[in-house]
Amino acid sequence: MSAVAARLADGRLHLQHGPIDLIIEAFGASDEVERAYGQAIARFGDILPTLVRELPTLRHPVGDAFPLLQGAVAQRMAEAVWPHRSVYITPMAAVAGAVADEMLQAMVRGCSLDKAYVNDGGDIAIHLTPGHELRAGIFASALDGVARLTWDRPVRGIATSGRGGRSFSLGIADSATVLAATAAAADAAATLIANAVNVEHPAIEQQPARELDPDSDLGDLAVTVAVGALPLALVNEALNRGEAEARRLRLCGQIDSAALSLQGHWRIEAQSTPRRLDRSAKRGAERPSLHDRPPIVERRSLRSGLRPSVETTKICDISRLDRSVR
Repeated sequence: MSAVAARLADGRLHLQHGPIDLIIEAFGASDEVERAYGQAIARFGDILPTLVRELPTLRHPVGDAFPLLQGAVAQRMAEAVWPHRSVYITPMAAVAGAVADEMLQAMVRGCSLDKAYVNDGGDIAIHLTPGHELRAGIFASALDGVARLTWDRPVRGIATSGRGGRSFSLGIADSATVLAATAAAADAAATLIANAVNVEHPAIEQQPARELDPDSDLGDLAVTVAVGALPLALVNEALNRGEAEARRLRLCGQIDSAALSLQGHWRIEAQSTPRRLDRSAKRGAERPSLHDRPPIVERRSLRSGLRPSVETTKICDISRLDRSVR
């Protein structure tokens, strides 16, 4: 199957090749936007074939030696997971974010754009210039919160992990959304934080990953298959564990901030962020507010990539939920 490029009705660029499915949008002068889209199309065709050639190494847990990889995306994946090598993690934990980062770099090179993003099934790489910003909503079952990304903050990547659909997660989080310097770094960290949201309870069903997918990079590790209703005390305990992992990663400089959800409850880990929980008039549920923090994401469907999908994210205008902020 060859790579396919198409323009959506609203002008965004859609690139698809096998399991990789990208939505790209650039803002600026029309000729610069078209040049950026052309560069993205030219770069895209080689992404999947190059990754496939190195899959055996990419599916192997990172150990004491830095993985020897040739492709630019594969190297980004290895760099993103290397700081976390003390636990079980493979470069595949950062595949979608690394693809987004590589495509964004190719797209903006030499172009004068106001802002741009590459959304790889929910893992998003972002380009901003002074005076421009992107806003996003946090979505679980509805619009659960709002956040804002500005040029002067060091966040250029967004990713969400968790269970659901074809997702493979060691934890029980509905979603764990992370903001970091790159999409690949956010991708890897979101995986670890979602894994940390966990407790033991008869309502939680787990199964070895290999039994669900023989090619899974998680091998015999038990992944969450289903989660029934949990006592509030256990929901809080699980979220506390995830929040502690997010705090550790933030203090280590690996992430900027994170938002975690489980069965309608939320935790936010961010430096100097008011822990305000807004009440939704529609649902009467708690929702996170990050005020002037960078944008979180929309959790919608399965993430595209070369590994089992997880929750997705999407840059969106909270006043027009069908597309990005202008």
